Amino acid sequence: MCRLLAITSRDPVSPERAIAGLAAMREGYDGSGVGMLLRDIGGPLANMKNIPVLSGIFSSAGLKRLDRFMMARGFTTKYKITFKTNGRRPAGVPKRDVYLVRAYDYPTEWEETPENELLQRLMPIRLELKEMGEAEKDMAVFSFWPDTIMIKEVGDPVAVADYLQLDRKDLTARLIMLQGRQNTNHEIDLYACHPFFLEGYSTMTNGENTAFIQNREFLLSRKFAGYRGYVSDSEVFTHSLHYFVDYLGLDLACYKHGITPLTDEALRSHPDAAFLTHLKYACRNLIIDGPNCVIGCLPDMTLFMVQDRKKLRPGVIGGDNGTFVFASEMCGLDAVIPQRNKTFDLQPMHLDTAIVRPDRSAVELVRQTDAVLAN
Repeated sequence: MCRLLAITSRDPVSPERAIAGLAAMREGYDGSGVGMLLRDIGGPLANMKNIPVLSGIFSSAGLKRLDRFMMARGFTTKYKITFKTNGRRPAGVPKRDVYLVRAYDYPTEWEETPENELLQRLMPIRLELKEMGEAEKDMAVFSFWPDTIMIKEVGDPVAVADYLQLDRKDLTARLIMLQGRQNTNHEIDLYACHPFFLEGYSTMTNGENTAFIQNREFLLSRKFAGYRGYVSDSEVFTHSLHYFVDYLGLDLACYKHGITPLTDEALRSHPDAAFLTHLKYACRNLIIDGPNCVIGCLPDMTLFMVQDRKKLRPGVIGGDNGTFVFASEMCGLDAVIPQRNKTFDLQPMHLDTAIVRPDRSAVELVRQTDAVLAN
């Protein structure tokens, strides 16, 4: 199994705090890789919320190709973070030239472009860079989006964090998602490391999606450029989230109904029976067959946890005073916020969507038996 940990906080926190929580759960993963998503970023990037940030790993030749590509399109560097390693490369980590985070100013000719159109132009650029890197094996681009940093690497998560010296002062965030991966279904691949990210939506999963093929084929049939990749069977969770909330314009509660719908018998007595029955059968190829525990975030920094009906992958939530932690195990939660009021700890069940909104004031539980349509 994998191990998951997410932090949402009113004040920016260091990635090292999340790493400490993952380290406490290290018996639950094999050290084959780590992925970390930082959003609502602090430090110098806190004043650059509306410009895109590129995250990736580059060879020296790949970095030169990146520079030529971005300059040709009118992007100019606003700020960059280049990770200086401690020189002790962990076992299994390939030799890399550059780990890069770079914020770009938009091209001057885009100055009058509405924000929503600016954002729509970013994903195709990321996909083109990804394809360039795959062709030449000289770059891996994980994200290109405002207020977003994605770090991925093979190897033991704690050793990788130490190697990259993630405790630096200019690298903090109010929302952190972190996974230690056990790579049971695929070859080692940087893009297979969770979390996955698409246009502000992100998920990471502990489990196995045995409905992967039908999920993938449904998403590919939508002909949306961002629904691609799938080197991991868990990447469909991010794309399904994007599909229900962004593509269809539905509420987060409908995501849960879409991937783990109620039985027909339970639906008959639901206040929104007609709508949810239609959703279930229209999107039946997005139904998952776990076991899976999914932690995800929305573009507005809402953090959530859902599980499928099998409920065989653990998930716990705790916190107070504006800081909440979602974790696979209680020991991970204890490592990050040991002084919390533990009487408020939660273990969401299979009907629940556990949500912490952007104000980070409380954990909200939405059950699938609740109404989803406004009166």
